[in-house]
This record gives sequence, C-alpha cells and structure tokens, in this order.
Amino acid sequence: MSRFGLIGHPVAHSLSPELFAETYGETHTYELLDYEDFEQAFRVFKDGFKAVNVTMPFKEQAAARADFKSPEVQRTGAANILVNSERGVEAHNSDYLALLGILEGFRQEIGTAGPTLAVIGMGGAGKAAFAAARDCGFRVRCYHHDEIAGGVRAEVIIYTLPCAVEGCSGLDCRILLESNYRNPSFSRDSLSRSGCRYVDGLVWLREQARIGFEIMTGF
Repeated sequence: MSRFGLIGHPVAHSLSPELFAETYGETHTYELLDYEDFEQAFRVFKDGFKAVNVTMPFKEQAAARADFKSPEVQRTGAANILVNSERGVEAHNSDYLALLGILEGFRQEIGTAGPTLAVIGMGGAGKAAFAAARDCGFRVRCYHHDEIAGGVRAEVIIYTLPCAVEGCSGLDCRILLESNYRNPSFSRDSLSRSGCRYVDGLVWLREQARIGFEIMTGF
C-alpha cells in the first residue's frame, strides 16, 4: 500500500480524498497535509509519500523544488503533482492537461477560428489556463484581480480567483469556467439569465484528478 496525499493551506475541505477513494478504494491511503510552510510540507512528502497533489498557495514553489519538470510544468512554472521517483522528485501539472480537453470542447462549441478567451487571476491555476488556452488555439488575455473593474468581454472566461472581486458583474462571455468549486463566486442561474453557460469547478477538478491519479500511481 502506497501513501498519497495533498499539500496546501488550507486543505480541510478538499474533495481530493473523496475522488481518490472513488478510484482506488482501500488500495492506497490518501492524507491531507495542511502546512503553512511549504518546505515543511515538502520534507514530509519526501520522507514518506509516493506522490502528492499540490494546491494553493504552493504550486509555484512545488515546481521550483522539483528535480525533473514535465513539459507542461516548464511551460507554466507551476505544478500540482509531485512524485517521488528513482530520478528524484518529478513535477507535473494535471490542471493544464485537463484543460486541454475541456477547452477543445469549448472551441468546437463556439465554432469560430481563433476564439477569444480571458483568464482572470494569474496564480498556479491561471498560469495553467493561459498555457492550455494558447495551445488550443484561443486568443488569450490575462487579467489580475484589480484589472477587471471596467468589465471583461471574451467568448470564454476562466475565473481562477478564490473569491468575487469588483468587476465580476461586468464579465461578458458565452462560457464561464470557474476553478473554485468550494465557494463559487458565480451561480448557474444568474449567468444563464444573461445568456452565459456556467461550468463549475468540479468539471475541471474531476478531469484533473483522473489524469493526475494516473500520473501519481504510474498506471
């Protein structure tokens, strides 16, 4: 039985253990490792875990500490998976890999060449969204939290901030994907009244979990 887990702060309300159990049951253990200090969490991981998921606020630090960075980590500068392997600590980014498939579906739905996409927030999830959107053929623009007060218009918007900020009511798009599944800043009903299709963060979470657990377990 191998040990897996999630490092970040806070992580008490994460759905990752539940998703892991759905796939692997009691074959492996999955533990929540809540540390304010990344280096402490990293030492715990190296000393006893086969692999861990990484969440806020440690995705950039995880990428920097790895001995081997996958191509998508090199592209984004962020990692949400660390694996103990024979060649050292490997860093991967299943956020990016999951978005490739999701965004390809959005692009086909929109049906135009070079559709526009806006990424709100430039943390680890935002960096993954930016890279995946460019690789899917979108014309991408990124916004920090204090740059959307005047409104944002794009065919697709990916909202990666942990809470609502000034300007949220001025987002204008055909599809809005929000990364925060615990305390969303938007509701399906309010967006549908404006003609926008809302895709909640569980869609992204489940797809990145499916891909990520394959990377973490090796099969």
